[in-house]
Amino acid sequence: MASTPGALTKVGTIAVPLLALVVLALTWKRDLPGPVVVLVALCLMGAVLAAVHHAEVIAHKVGEPFGSLVLAVAVTVIEVALIVTLMADGGAKSSSLARDTVFAAVMITCNGIVGLALLVGAWRAGVANFNTEGTVAAVATVATLATLSLVLPTFTTSKPGPEFTGAQLTFAAVVSLAVYLLFVAMQTIRHREYFLPVTRDGEVLDEEAHAHPPTTAETGLSVGLLLVALVAVVGNTKGISPTIESGVEAAGLPQAFVGVVIALLVLLPETLAATRSARRDRVQISLNLAHGSAIASIGLTIPAIAVASIWMDGPLVLGLGATHMVMLALTVVVSILTVVTGRATLLQGGLHTVLFASFVFLAISP
Repeated sequence: MASTPGALTKVGTIAVPLLALVVLALTWKRDLPGPVVVLVALCLMGAVLAAVHHAEVIAHKVGEPFGSLVLAVAVTVIEVALIVTLMADGGAKSSSLARDTVFAAVMITCNGIVGLALLVGAWRAGVANFNTEGTVAAVATVATLATLSLVLPTFTTSKPGPEFTGAQLTFAAVVSLAVYLLFVAMQTIRHREYFLPVTRDGEVLDEEAHAHPPTTAETGLSVGLLLVALVAVVGNTKGISPTIESGVEAAGLPQAFVGVVIALLVLLPETLAATRSARRDRVQISLNLAHGSAIASIGLTIPAIAVASIWMDGPLVLGLGATHMVMLALTVVVSILTVVTGRATLLQGGLHTVLFASFVFLAISP
């Protein structure tokens, strides 16, 4: 499972994250000319490939679903730090950045990554097989967290606009974190077997228990390099974010599209890892990554934003507009119908891919 990405050698998986971190340190909070932006972008892509490799080494050591959880949580924690930093630096224009980025993460994971994984898995095996119990539970968790945190603020009346009051935001933060921890406990302890890959006959595959794992030293090195790679990914994304914002503004696109681009970049490691798992006919691992990232994105971002709002000035817009609520509702319905049988064809993968394309198109042309 811990195979090295084709674009990077074994030495490259060590050197590239360190190089990306050095570039981040040299360019932090500086105005970057065009050639430097290109260099930063290349380092970002290399760090993404390295992050996928090291996440797979760790996953091989600890087994599923712990491996998927490691990558999802690591990316989300640093993503939250990026959102808070950009909101602190952006002033009033960033009041909806948390909402835009979190909603984009949900659409990318639940439609983009899921759709791609199902297309790859069904194309190779005819039908993509996964565990119904765990996947349905994950979809239900995403739907609950997204509704409580992103839909309700549009309809609450204690404060004008799509915002929570302080008490409401505190409640949403506590509930989001509690639901996230409950899901993780079920995924890793109580019902771990629900999140393991299955065969076409429905037999659970706990193949990590029989594969030869990497040594403790190799795993420790990968843990450190994974963190370095993810810091480099998110930090360099922030470094080129002014270029992204300028490009979005020059193209006449909505400001909310910045959140979409940031989420796409930050979620690249999960996207590549999910695709590689689907190619191995381990679609359940792909779904663990996708839904786990969506759950972590909401369950960890909302509490962090609630704490950060104590010292940040300006409004905090969390409520979705009508178009995005329709997209979220359609995503939930299609996701349930996709996972309830434990089997998916190219059709289901195509539907999720179309929903993702629709989200991107509407973000460009609302």
